[in-house]
Amino acid sequence: MYQYMCLNPISEVGLQRFTEDYSKVDSMEAADVVLVRSASMHEMEFPENLQAIARAGAGVNNIPLDRCAEQGIVVFNTPGANANGVKELVFAGMLMAARDVIGGANWVQNQAGNEDVAKATEKEKKKFAGRELMGKKLGIIGLGAIGVQVANTAVHFGMDVYGYDPYISIDAAWNLSRNIHHINDVNEIYRECDYITIHVPLMDATRKMINADAIQLMKDHVVILNFARDLLVDEEAVIAAIEAGKVHRYVSDFPNPVTVGKKGVIVTPHLGASTAESEDNCAVMAVKELKNFMENGNIRNSVNYPNCDLGICQAEARLAIYHKNVKKMISRFADILADTNIKNMSNTSKGDYAYTLLDLDSVVSEEILERLKAVDGVIKVRIVK
Repeated sequence: MYQYMCLNPISEVGLQRFTEDYSKVDSMEAADVVLVRSASMHEMEFPENLQAIARAGAGVNNIPLDRCAEQGIVVFNTPGANANGVKELVFAGMLMAARDVIGGANWVQNQAGNEDVAKATEKEKKKFAGRELMGKKLGIIGLGAIGVQVANTAVHFGMDVYGYDPYISIDAAWNLSRNIHHINDVNEIYRECDYITIHVPLMDATRKMINADAIQLMKDHVVILNFARDLLVDEEAVIAAIEAGKVHRYVSDFPNPVTVGKKGVIVTPHLGASTAESEDNCAVMAVKELKNFMENGNIRNSVNYPNCDLGICQAEARLAIYHKNVKKMISRFADILADTNIKNMSNTSKGDYAYTLLDLDSVVSEEILERLKAVDGVIKVRIVK
């Protein structure tokens, strides 16, 4: 029997994927796995029995990834599960920036009680006139699950689409429309595009990548959209560029004191993945990941350990070994298991950490387990079966 805890409300559509082998608990001390959305876990203490954390969403900045890795706690996320919801809001943002929908709607709202509103509308509507998206150049920085969907949809809007991602995955490349201009230099997007939207993870290399220097390269009256992370953009520089007339609009999904209430800025209250469908999709993916990990030891979509998959366990026993990514670890494991037939094995690494799955023809003794745990660099040994 496995036990799970939810730190935030998780869609029942996902939780219903758990079988009778899983029960819900209210205490982390009793949980084998945890599901979380936005709750901050940085100050939490994790019990030894905690095996995995699944973030029902893409961003994991609310989880202490390194500390989890050091304790042998695998952290999953759900990339792509909310991609359509975010994609749709990106286009809402582009349309709001291109056509002054908000200004026009607010004007109409203020006409309550005006018997001549229809006549006044014909006089005032020119103040809210805008431009169409068709024929405009859209630059997409980051061609992951969301970026690819934005790119492909923009083609159907009649936009001329430029995509930049030096690390594009094979799956993303296959899913990308052949009509996209794949750009090798992000500066080309800055120079050429009327609309620029960013869809990359927040890392040291991407922090404030859209800054004053990048803005200086951009076209006059460019529209910048940020539905990824606010810190990807130097928002002070963007505000200054709006005031100077360089940037037409900045659309962000992350309210903060820098942008809220500023002229030329449209800010939505972090609505990117706030759809019933996105929440269901994220919950379903998170539960699938946790079940596959707990029942088979397989890792897919982890952010602190490498992917590793031996399929459904058909062997007499399966061991999972979490360890540092250092030399000669496999030979040490093999020496300890010399009297046991290893039927199948997978060893993968990611940064400082590695993960080894071993299918064996017999259950190992407690003595063998202790010897494996004692190997320098081993973090945890788990009996999957």
